[in-house]
Amino acid sequence: MGILDSKIPKGPLADKWTKHKNTINLVNPANKRNIDVIVVGTGLAGGSAAATLAELGYNVKTFCYQDSPRRAHSIAAQGGINAAKNYQGDGDSNYRLFYDTVKGGDYRSREGNVYRLAEVSGNIIDQCVAQGVPFAREYGGLLDNRSFGGVLVSRTFYAKGQTGQQLLLGAYSAMNRQINRGKIKPYNRHEMLDIVIVDGKARGIIARNLVTGEIERHSAHAVVIASGGYGNVFFLSTNAMGSNVTASWKIHKKGAYFANPCYTQIHPTCIPVSGDHQSKLTLMSESLRNDGRIWVPKKKEDAERLRSGKLKPTEIVEEDRDYYLERRYPAFGNLVPRDVASRAAKERCDAGYGVNKTGEAVFLDFGAAFMRYGREEANTQHLDNPSEEKIKELGKAVVEAKYGNLFQMYEKIVDQNPYETPMMIYPAVHYTMGGIWVDYNLETTIPGCFAAGEANFSDHGANRLGASALMQGLADGYFVLPYTIGNYLADDISTGKISTETAEFEAAEQEVRARLEKLINTKGTKSVDNFHKRLGKIMWNKVGMSRNAPDLKDAISEIQALREEFWNDVKIPGTANEMNSELEKAGRVADFLELGELFAKDALHREESCGGHFREEYQTEEGEAMRDDENFMYVAAWEYTGKPADAILHKEQLEYENIQVKTRSYK
Repeated sequence: MGILDSKIPKGPLADKWTKHKNTINLVNPANKRNIDVIVVGTGLAGGSAAATLAELGYNVKTFCYQDSPRRAHSIAAQGGINAAKNYQGDGDSNYRLFYDTVKGGDYRSREGNVYRLAEVSGNIIDQCVAQGVPFAREYGGLLDNRSFGGVLVSRTFYAKGQTGQQLLLGAYSAMNRQINRGKIKPYNRHEMLDIVIVDGKARGIIARNLVTGEIERHSAHAVVIASGGYGNVFFLSTNAMGSNVTASWKIHKKGAYFANPCYTQIHPTCIPVSGDHQSKLTLMSESLRNDGRIWVPKKKEDAERLRSGKLKPTEIVEEDRDYYLERRYPAFGNLVPRDVASRAAKERCDAGYGVNKTGEAVFLDFGAAFMRYGREEANTQHLDNPSEEKIKELGKAVVEAKYGNLFQMYEKIVDQNPYETPMMIYPAVHYTMGGIWVDYNLETTIPGCFAAGEANFSDHGANRLGASALMQGLADGYFVLPYTIGNYLADDISTGKISTETAEFEAAEQEVRARLEKLINTKGTKSVDNFHKRLGKIMWNKVGMSRNAPDLKDAISEIQALREEFWNDVKIPGTANEMNSELEKAGRVADFLELGELFAKDALHREESCGGHFREEYQTEEGEAMRDDENFMYVAAWEYTGKPADAILHKEQLEYENIQVKTRSYK
């Protein structure tokens, strides 16, 4: 076991990033023209990094498995992006955003990185407005803000319910400008299958052309992994079906430590599971918790009648409703952090108060918001004695303007009108706070290999605040990595072009080909999805919202057995030398079958509850997470040694010099 050096600069917190930028090495503009950088993943983190690096003068190659960067999963982020601009005048500041993020992460995030994130957040908004991102505006033309879970201020900038899509289009337009200049060479429908290390440094990747099946070698002076998170290890998640861990897992197996894999976020506002036929889950934006009130019936008999269809939610009167978040957490109410809201929903449903046929759903009700907004609108329009129906009509119009596309999406999926009957929601796997370990420069434990966005672990601790994913992705891509990667590349200005005709590239390519051939030649009887679904059930049932030692040990054994069965009985039609979507999926599921074991191993070793990691053995009398700061105030970074079971733990101790660590309370 080793102790990791995060390379956080010394000195006052507010000065660290400025001092670091002023003292790290730079690359002369003329020399940047001779340096190549590979960026794997073209979502918000990868797209913004590629565009900025190319703008600086580097030669950039981008890789994504989609047919266009516009299809990156960043597009699915709905609710908004945080920034500490204090436009509402409600007391926000860089420090407040920093504090909320560290507290929201249950004091398991790195102080220096988080303050930098808060510090550059305002620049992101300015950048995106300049790109033409259509953020919502108030009547006077100023940018509007709304609040999100875990905070007491309004700092979230948004574009209706499609913020991720609009921000991604901004990054994509910046990429396109560089593609037209010849500074970015895009490789769409390509999947990275290995990293190539020469003399201890990352010098390129092996990629598969997903259209032709051809294996390709690509060299560079540095490699950036920005391929997102690993939530699809659960099979059912809010992630796009193609989202995977392959790029991160390949560099992990070549020396990049994997940090905190058990820190996975369960999002509280997802459309509930409807049956075994589903291949993914749909997220309803957390922004809905601003105006929607979450409740279940107070009486179990009412819940039973709801489940059997004998009672409608609108027939339950106000005094028979349990607004349990408002009851348990009066200070934050429906805007408690995601992990708190998710566990509270599970607790109510487990107690028998669930409201859908499966008993795994709670209501998200906008009735009060319709009336509140309606009265405001009636006053604005100077309507005298408007009827209840008129007030409700006016209120619905206001809510539609804020969340209309989300309500429309819900109605299409569930076939219920959320303007007339409360939405039903239930927690689901969403975001992964764990990921590749990086230092302050976003460099992994492989020299020359960097990780940005959700692919790294660095900013969110054990739980991510809502609207902070887009913030971290764009902070890393636009304002952090373009500075810090120069510190590494300054030593490469005289290296020259990296050749792909070397023994290292040959060995990596042959390793990839052998793995693909092994998959194709298994000639088993079960489909790839069969194994993925079975893995997902193990993960959800035993490594999901709550965990305990016996279940985790069982999960490890079951995943090991499932992995062995996969390699002996998976059925993949076709060949490796053609377009073959089943082969693509098989490679990704093979990686999930290894990650899943490390995930459970990490959860078993962390004998405490914190944020999204909830061990049933470690909870307060009220059922809240019980941290063990004395023994577990560290990042758990795992080194691959041949099998997940044999991974070696390395620790990065977390130190808080500017925050008083205390029990996290939202009451």
